[in-house]
Amino acid sequence: MRPAPDVLLNTPLIEAWPARLLRARSNRDARHLAQARWVLRRKIDGRYLAADAPGGWVALAPGGLRERGVDTAMAAVAAATHRPPPTFGARPPAALPLHRLRDRLDALGLDADAYAARSGLSLIAEPAWLAFAGRDRYARPLWLHPAAARGWARLRAAAYADGVVLEAISGYRSHDYQLGIFARKRARGQRVDEILTVNAAPGYSEHHSGLALDIGAPGEPPAEESFERTDAFAWLRTHAHAYGARMSYSRDNPHGIVYEPWHWRFSVSGPHA
Repeated sequence: MRPAPDVLLNTPLIEAWPARLLRARSNRDARHLAQARWVLRRKIDGRYLAADAPGGWVALAPGGLRERGVDTAMAAVAAATHRPPPTFGARPPAALPLHRLRDRLDALGLDADAYAARSGLSLIAEPAWLAFAGRDRYARPLWLHPAAARGWARLRAAAYADGVVLEAISGYRSHDYQLGIFARKRARGQRVDEILTVNAAPGYSEHHSGLALDIGAPGEPPAEESFERTDAFAWLRTHAHAYGARMSYSRDNPHGIVYEPWHWRFSVSGPHA
């Protein structure tokens, strides 16, 4: 069986991952993952739902084949089997619809219109597929928009040639992931306005686009202001623009988000060098 291409197929409720990039969570999973090209993974909690075994789709969780959204994810896999997405090609990924998000923001007590007006941020759609861009600091698969994957590969190689090591900390995050962050913090008693000083509202994070990347340096804690004192940050300040990347949240930025010297966003048009 041919391996799945190095892409994540994204649908509103479920992701399809290349099976070889996932870790088995049981002996039964291991047997199916060893034979499968794709695994369907629920976005809200990462649960494995089904694998495309040689004889057809096999459930990896009770009711996995009847889960809401499974048919849409299976259709995406079927389409990719006949015409795989060009990982670094000219055709950009389509955007997923945003209609599910507003109700979920209301449930969190977040007025989306008021937040957008106050922050100057816009709702950001998730791409319908993302490119595998290697692994992050924690050996997790790193998924990025193809333009960002291309930019990151060139940026990291150029820094390394100058004796600077850049580490990927976090790339693409789904709306569900960001909603989970908010829900957990709300459950701990944090106020919405307090959370918004540290986290963009779900649907408004640049990470949803797959174009944003949190970058770190060896020995430095992730996502801390101390990153600005590293050689890695100094190199980025001088050279990142040549590879289509810019720092999104400077000091006193107009969006009300804390200073994030580690957070860089790539242009859709890709690197310029």
